[in-house]
Amino acid sequence: MIDFWLPAGLLLLTALAFLLIPVLRIRKLQAEEDRTALNVTLYQERLQELETQRQAGVLDDAQLEAGRAEAARELLADTEGVQRRSGVLGGKIPLLAAILVPLLGVGLYLHWGALAQVEQTRQLAAQQPQSIEEMTARLEQSLKDNPESAEAWYFLGRTYMAQERAGDAAKAFEQAVKRAGRAPELLGQWAQALYFAGGKQWSDELQALTDEALKTDPQEVTSLGLLGIAAYESQRYADAVRYWERLVAVLPEQDPSRAAIAGGIERARQQIGEGEQPPAAAAPGAKVHALEVSVALSPEVQAQVQPDDSVFVFARALSGPPMPLAVKRLKVSDLPAQVSLSDVDAMMPELKLSGFAQVQLVARVSREGNATRGEWIGQRGPVSNTARDTQALLIDSRDGQAQ
Repeated sequence: MIDFWLPAGLLLLTALAFLLIPVLRIRKLQAEEDRTALNVTLYQERLQELETQRQAGVLDDAQLEAGRAEAARELLADTEGVQRRSGVLGGKIPLLAAILVPLLGVGLYLHWGALAQVEQTRQLAAQQPQSIEEMTARLEQSLKDNPESAEAWYFLGRTYMAQERAGDAAKAFEQAVKRAGRAPELLGQWAQALYFAGGKQWSDELQALTDEALKTDPQEVTSLGLLGIAAYESQRYADAVRYWERLVAVLPEQDPSRAAIAGGIERARQQIGEGEQPPAAAAPGAKVHALEVSVALSPEVQAQVQPDDSVFVFARALSGPPMPLAVKRLKVSDLPAQVSLSDVDAMMPELKLSGFAQVQLVARVSREGNATRGEWIGQRGPVSNTARDTQALLIDSRDGQAQ
């Protein structure tokens, strides 16, 4: 702990210096005052000696006055620049403070400080774990020393999941939520652990957790992925595609999980083609209406984009929440293309295309793969949500300048 106590000691010495330097100055002044008192005594003795000599007839009155004046000048010269100060207030109190400050500082730190956490951090930094089991043991020990650390509970839960200990992970994420609040990411991780701990059986508790997470953050990736998995496992392939497409739309281009999710979407679409029934949200025998949208690039934009740039095609309420009601993701290399937007493509269950009479259609090109910000955009609206004809959407304006 020398790397901690050495800086602490230097800071303490600095604080003591501000207290002790005035004490040393006061002692110097005290010495000057003592010397002044001695000079006054000598002055009085000199005056008495001069008076004795006059009475003896050695000095006349003029010589007596001259001697007194000389003695006074010498006294003034010796005491010039000396100021009397209180030695009690200026000396004892700083000395007392110099003793109490270190004791008080150490005592307060030992009571409210984080010395154990500092030592723990040093040990973790000095000795990197060699295995996931060692990492788990360290996190468990860390929580024994500091059970109120939400971060430690969160990382312990992630470590348990990596070891396929979903039941333990669910308990760890629950503890993290209790301490850090109901953040969407924590709720998603908690729901995922509960799902695998319960043998992949969906429940009202899981639905409530994922609904809460997505209500706060519609792009919470763990919840979207989990809902897609649960839908696929229960053979609701259209729902699985919907959730996974929402997930792919928010993942960075370089994310390694994108390929696996795209594979899952393809398998789910194959299952739909093999005879999956319409989603349960639709009435039996009813057909989910879709808006047909053709998307193309203007010649100016075509010359400035790259084949792998992402293209987001979505519908949003003309008067209502800004959240897209339905979204599809393409690439520039796919254009021109025709897509269908319907309730199946909803980003949130409570916000569906069929719930808004008029919508605005938007197509955005984003090199970063960001659905909310890009380089080029095309818009069309108002459009009725029951429109039967194909809506032409041309991407021809710089994003941020289109009206």
